[in-house]
Amino acid sequence: MSLHIFKETLKPCIKNLSSSLNSTSITPNFDPIIPRKPPKSTLSQQLLRLQDPETLPQPQKPHCLPNQQPQGHSDEEEKEEAEEPDGFGRPAKLGQFQFEHTGPFEPLVLSSQGEIPVVQVPASINCRLLEHQRVGVKFLYSLYKNNHGGILGDDMGLGKTIQTIAFLAAVYGKDREGVDSTIMDHVGKKGPVLIICPTSVIHNWEDEFSKWATFSVSIYHGANRDLIYDKLEAHAVEILITSFDTYRIYGSILSEVKWEIVIVDEAHRLKNEKSKLYGACLEIKTPKRFGLTGTVMQNKIMELFNLFDWVAPGSLGTREHFREFYDEPLKHGQRSTAPERFVRVADKRKQHLVAVLQKYMLRRTKEETIGHLMMGKEDNVVFCAMSELQKRVYSRMLQLPDIQCLINKDLPCSCGSPLTQVECCKRTVPNGVIWPYLHRDNPDGCDSCPFCLVLPCLVKLQQISNHLELIKPNHKDDPDKQRKDAEFASAVFGPDIDLAGGNTQSESFMGLSDVKHCGKMRALEKLMLSWVLHGDKVLLFSYSVRMLDILEKFLIRKGYCFSRLDGSTPTNLRQSLVDDFNSSPSKLVFLISTRAGGLGLNLVSANRVVIFDPNWNPAQDLQAQDRSFRFGQKRHVVVFRLLAAGSLEELVYSRQVYKQQLSNIAVSGKLEKRYFEGVQLHIRIARNFKASFLESAIYFVIYLISSLPVKSSNYMKIRDTNMGIILVQKKD
Repeated sequence: MSLHIFKETLKPCIKNLSSSLNSTSITPNFDPIIPRKPPKSTLSQQLLRLQDPETLPQPQKPHCLPNQQPQGHSDEEEKEEAEEPDGFGRPAKLGQFQFEHTGPFEPLVLSSQGEIPVVQVPASINCRLLEHQRVGVKFLYSLYKNNHGGILGDDMGLGKTIQTIAFLAAVYGKDREGVDSTIMDHVGKKGPVLIICPTSVIHNWEDEFSKWATFSVSIYHGANRDLIYDKLEAHAVEILITSFDTYRIYGSILSEVKWEIVIVDEAHRLKNEKSKLYGACLEIKTPKRFGLTGTVMQNKIMELFNLFDWVAPGSLGTREHFREFYDEPLKHGQRSTAPERFVRVADKRKQHLVAVLQKYMLRRTKEETIGHLMMGKEDNVVFCAMSELQKRVYSRMLQLPDIQCLINKDLPCSCGSPLTQVECCKRTVPNGVIWPYLHRDNPDGCDSCPFCLVLPCLVKLQQISNHLELIKPNHKDDPDKQRKDAEFASAVFGPDIDLAGGNTQSESFMGLSDVKHCGKMRALEKLMLSWVLHGDKVLLFSYSVRMLDILEKFLIRKGYCFSRLDGSTPTNLRQSLVDDFNSSPSKLVFLISTRAGGLGLNLVSANRVVIFDPNWNPAQDLQAQDRSFRFGQKRHVVVFRLLAAGSLEELVYSRQVYKQQLSNIAVSGKLEKRYFEGVQLHIRIARNFKASFLESAIYFVIYLISSLPVKSSNYMKIRDTNMGIILVQKKD
């Protein structure tokens, strides 16, 4: 029977039922129907649901006879909807989740009473803003009104882009309901707006402008730059969007334009005063410079000065004054052995710095703003036992002359001199494996010897901790480097060279996808099995593209459907990959490069985040987490940071904790416990490289539980998951 014939057959039945009800004057007592959980949708549809439900069209109730349960909506199904097991983490109660209501359909007035013209956010935009976003818009306008810039330092995912667009719409008198007939007049009076952002979010800015306001937007990027510049000179552009790299190269041209406002997205890119990008941005002549960033400080306190000296020149004094008055006292006062006098001085300077920063910066966290709208996040540090082959290779690496030179640098020299080894005979390592290549053009060594070995050795130790394939030569490198890497691989593989697949990169699918010789992949295999059984979706981050290649083969072997995004992914395809992953139930895993996909991606369909290899910069890992834990996430997010137990990665994580401490002290004025001796951290951890693997792992777990800069009650017990891992779990 065709569908058309089937519909025609049903029509008489419906007519007979309605006439029967009318003739007997029976008013059926319909059971109240609880609306089903809304499906995943676009951001615009989610924002529409934020409005008062009384103003929205009510769902039509199905026609049911008295005491009849609606078809397809049983009590058992409601229980399944209300609670969904969350796999390796706590259960998430989805049925209780609701967004708060947004404001009424009326403008948000920013200007003072009696001020003409009235500056206001259009009602069409204001009604879709959350309360913290309205506060952010008012803050931006107060800076603009006082003719200086500042920082919107909200956590990632709180809508800094939307707040900025709402602020610009108010300043330029926009209304979403209709195109302003005086668009070009506004450009002529006020001048255009320049937005500098990462390449990956250029099109995201363009899309958001099209959704929220009626601006004339152009992108200064790619082959059509000259045409866009001509359009800019003709006053036909209100908003010009460009990338960091493009502005670094062509900043001298763009700096000649009289910009009304300049906005730098991910403004922490301006942390280094010696970079070409920072120098180019200093040439911008407008005082109305605004920075958007969720990580105001990443590595050191002096980054604060660089950023604020750009948005509000002179607000923190001179560079030397800032270093002497803030930087040095705060660092010395945070040392675990600091005298009480140093601690008191640091506390006073911290309070003074926070008071100054609050004049030019608005900083909010998710917990303060939309914490009640989200299901929460759980942070897990996973210590993965390295494979037996990894342990042997790691031990041989530590015995290389290059590493031994660094470990024993402070010991007395063997020649009988009163000097240390690094000051006497062991300054150079001609019999090493790494040192001769670094100084192939300078056999006598360099001025920084042997400390020039530190970075190359750290990189090799991290690679061994993640996967042995990473230390093998890369065919894209020059022949000399490939030859050097092959010699290094042979030295650390030793008698296990055949077991490791030789000293050249393997292309064997079965070999690369096997988890036997990689401790982290063995742990990931067990975790993935648990998540897939419970319907979880996973974001899998790695800093290494080669590691992503290996993980891709692992996922193919296990039969998991996945997407992938790295530096080679074209910019115009990235958003389609994100949309496909969010909308497709079959896509379980998203492989993402930390460097390419750490910014601007909204992946709220995933509720599991894996950081495969930790980064020295904690902001990189935090940005990766917030691809999932952001506004619109309806499930409980669980993060897993994989660390190779007993390896250098433990030191990397400790460094992250220390840097986050400094950031909390300088930016937020929080009181942090003093567990570290300056940036060198615990020297005992570095010396544990000489200890056995088990001793090192046990020591560090005890150290971590007892000395993280949070209350001990915030950490749950260590759980043995029988997966070859030790898990330290943080409470919400």
